Amino acid sequence: MRPSRPLPRWLATTAARRWSATVVAGALIAIGQGVGPLATVVSAASVAGVVPTVRVVALIAATIVAGAAIAVRAVRDLRIRRIGIEALVTVAAIGAITIGELWEAAAVTWLFALGGALEASTIGRTRAALARLLELVPETARVRRDGVEVEVAPADVRRGEVVIVRPGDRIPVDGEVVAGAAAVDESTITGESMPAEKAAGSPVSAGTITGGGRLEIRAERIGGDTALGRIIHRVEEAQEAQVPAQRSIERFARWYTPAVVILAVGAGLVSGDVRLALTLLVIGCPGALVISMPVAVVAGIGRAARRGILIRGGEHLEAVGRVTAVALDKTGTLTEGRPELVAAVPLADDVSEGDLLGWAAIAEAGSEHPLAVPILAAARAAGVAASTTPDRFVAHAGGGVEADAPDGRRIAVGTPRLAAALGVDVPTVAHDTLAGQRAAGRTAVLVLVDQEVAGVLALADRVRDDAAEAVAALRHAGVEHVTMLTGDARPVAAAVAAEVGIDHVQAELSPEDKLAAVERLRADGYVVAMVGDGVNDAPALAAADVGIAMGTAGTPVAIETADVALTTDRLPRAAEALDISRRTVRVMRQNITLALATVAVLLVGVLAREVHMAGGMLVHQGSVLLVILNAMRLLRGRHAEDVEVAAPAAKQHRAAPEPVAG
Repeated sequence: MRPSRPLPRWLATTAARRWSATVVAGALIAIGQGVGPLATVVSAASVAGVVPTVRVVALIAATIVAGAAIAVRAVRDLRIRRIGIEALVTVAAIGAITIGELWEAAAVTWLFALGGALEASTIGRTRAALARLLELVPETARVRRDGVEVEVAPADVRRGEVVIVRPGDRIPVDGEVVAGAAAVDESTITGESMPAEKAAGSPVSAGTITGGGRLEIRAERIGGDTALGRIIHRVEEAQEAQVPAQRSIERFARWYTPAVVILAVGAGLVSGDVRLALTLLVIGCPGALVISMPVAVVAGIGRAARRGILIRGGEHLEAVGRVTAVALDKTGTLTEGRPELVAAVPLADDVSEGDLLGWAAIAEAGSEHPLAVPILAAARAAGVAASTTPDRFVAHAGGGVEADAPDGRRIAVGTPRLAAALGVDVPTVAHDTLAGQRAAGRTAVLVLVDQEVAGVLALADRVRDDAAEAVAALRHAGVEHVTMLTGDARPVAAAVAAEVGIDHVQAELSPEDKLAAVERLRADGYVVAMVGDGVNDAPALAAADVGIAMGTAGTPVAIETADVALTTDRLPRAAEALDISRRTVRVMRQNITLALATVAVLLVGVLAREVHMAGGMLVHQGSVLLVILNAMRLLRGRHAEDVEVAAPAAKQHRAAPEPVAG
């Protein structure tokens, strides 16, 4: 399936054009250099007379074919008062033709064209992450309009319209399933390999694939507003951005290139050797140096995107690798962000867990409180959900709910304060049970039936299965300080911190408090990354040296504020981002060293008259290719091994957290 959005034109055409020119020029050089031996074999006077003309025409034609595009780019640079590598090659080629060195002119331009073709092809491969993302966009969407199903472009779907997706099709919009059921492959967005079951009420994302069922989806976000659209936009922006060191290299190249011109002119005047001057021009080109960083940045960001890590640009890619402290939000980051019932404790001999859930379900059936949802879900799972609504329902703000069951029982679910207001005596065992559940980091409520305490229900936001692994991976990656910043209660925060292995906890924080905590860490000399997913995390995400938004479920304001966005809810990807960043920076340093060393050796060789123009250009272009190939190592494997090797340590690090600070 072709993407509805076309690939960038340069990605599709630049490499093809450069390869065409290189192949044609190479053929002409072969003809020019081959006519001499051919004439010797034929030994015909008529052929021998034509050989010089054929050779001259073929080599000049090869120079023009290979060098035309180079000369055009050189003129463009000169118009903006910049002397680039293309200008040096163009001057060298023209000079070589002027002094009759046609082979040198053809060889230099052909080698430069070959290097450009290889560069375009290999950089195109580093852009493969963006190309694959674009391919996820379906060509058409089937919508129901005026009772008729019609096909339109995905961008033409209107919000609120019903989109029909058949088995095997890609979903074209973000929205909610209103009818049908299917298993949906969400690996392209979340990175999860197991299909997710979708039915009425389930959210779905553009770019995911249905299997085994038909879905009708109400469109909520379309085009660039979808999760996939935001991902594509992020990758496009990031791959064009520069790292600070890259800008420094380009500033260096701006004065280095004129310096090479002056050196070449001076050497030519002193030695009287025009060929030496032209060779210095070609050999001194900073091609490998200029490309050493951008190709590594593109490869690093492409690698991260393939792993579901979206980095806003090269500057942020470099910053991630310098992180020494990580601040983690709790709800939705270390935990799943969805409370669920974890315990039902009967406190009377004739009461079972099923009885407790059944009575609580009756009382909560008319409630809009967030805790009513997990209680009702647990009752349904146990087969004791209320089949009818209560005869009377009263919500006590900050206390709980009260209801009259159809069988005449008076039921209440809430706090000891609600029990006191209703005149119910709470026994010591109930207070102890509540205290024990809260000490474990759970929210606990009483279930009251006919003025008696029947039992206690405990709810908790489940800690992510990979949270402890992620904390251990961050330490393994060299992070010196890991802290939790949360607005939740101290006992809950302390319990979660102990479970995942975090020693430093700050609880009951407002968004401003989180911001202040991040600024204190920075003032202490740490390079700080903040990981969060909610609106209340946005100020801290913006204040941190690196902001990391957690998952596609993160709020839009958090995702837009962050420097890094994880498209999957796998927290260990934060540590993997550090690993990719540090590997990218290492590759950039290796590339710079290789480029500078090559130029230095070649310049010394030219001045010593041991390196000639064509041979030196071959080595120079070889260094450009080596720089590119070195950067492309970032695209290979090593995705989880380096960060997940620390997972066993998570079980060893269970020291009690420090006393929480408000």
